Amino acid sequence: MRYLLLLSLLCIPSLCLGQVSASNDVGDPREVGARWAKQLGHYDPVVRQEAAEALARLAAVEQKKLVQGYHFQEKNKNVRLALEWALYRMGKSDMLFQVVRELDSGRHDQAVGYLSKVDAPALLHSYLKDEDKPARITAGLIEALAVIGDQESLALVTPLRDSFLPGVAAAAEDAIEKIEARLAQGEPAKPTRPRTVSNSESPTP
Repeated sequence: MRYLLLLSLLCIPSLCLGQVSASNDVGDPREVGARWAKQLGHYDPVVRQEAAEALARLAAVEQKKLVQGYHFQEKNKNVRLALEWALYRMGKSDMLFQVVRELDSGRHDQAVGYLSKVDAPALLHSYLKDEDKPARITAGLIEALAVIGDQESLALVTPLRDSFLPGVAAAAEDAIEKIEARLAQGEPAKPTRPRTVSNSESPTP
């Protein structure tokens, strides 16, 4: 009995997160967003990151000011990136640049995961065309386009398979294979909940 009690006390939020996620995703979207928003102040950065990612999925614009406040004070870099992604999804277009910039960091894979969920591959094309960027950013953009890329993406990625930059050629080969397979099957890009666009900005083309 004492052993079971000890185990229950040791069950920290980061290990019990699956149960929290399941309960927090049920209900009216605004109420769900409010529940996740309360987790942004949690002491565990794993919980804070998941809360930010949930708010991003919901594009919970009603929580935008709160998220901005937490973003300003957040010290954990993984959580900060998740908050930047959430803010982008809530209508702050400039945050996409911040996510792209994180491709050249220890949060490369996290950033790729977010960029693989943008509304359209064209949003990443301008960044890929920019030649004045580190190789890891180029490779990361290609990795994201491997998931959501279209015919235009394929045309941009194909020349990069001859690149001598570290990791770029391999990423391009993989992306070409995946995009061509998807196009051959007529498979559309994976749908996501539309990003919220604030009244003060126009939708990104």
